[in-house]
Amino acid sequence: MADDKKKEIKVTPYKDGSGAKIDVYSPDPRTEPHDSIHLKVNTKEGTFQTVTKVNGNKETASGGCYLTTACMKHFEEEFDDAGYELTVLRWFRDNFVSKEDIEHYYEVAPIIVEAIDENPECDKIYDYIYENIIDACVKAIEKEDYDFAYNRYKSSILAFEETYAKPMIGKRLVRVIKAI
Repeated sequence: MADDKKKEIKVTPYKDGSGAKIDVYSPDPRTEPHDSIHLKVNTKEGTFQTVTKVNGNKETASGGCYLTTACMKHFEEEFDDAGYELTVLRWFRDNFVSKEDIEHYYEVAPIIVEAIDENPECDKIYDYIYENIIDACVKAIEKEDYDFAYNRYKSSILAFEETYAKPMIGKRLVRVIKAI
């Protein structure tokens, strides 16, 4: 953001109590040009989305769920974070996934997403995630085949942890050791 002393911050709570939208402008949003960061936080779902505009360039990022990120990558502008697939998957998570598995997921998922995003084939990887995990799990949940959905979910997390998270952690450790 611009290094101006005049900044404006707006916080708008969601009417349903699920979180808030936080907007930071530099300088004043009524002036052009201005930089901005918009943070949409859903405390009920444990997710967030940021939209940053610096020097006219817009960048969107999400956090809280690698499935959300995969969908956003897959659908780009058409994706709705409160859409059908994520609503079904969140219901399933809240009703059928163990607390330990959820905690593990939230520990490794950001690392998985970071590693996938660094991969030149990330679009293909996100397409694969959508088609073979998200869509497959949603269809299984619709048929009340909760065992299939849970096994697909859990096996995909473990596979992605091996494929993406562990090498990313190794790269981080190498950087830390080199810096010492």
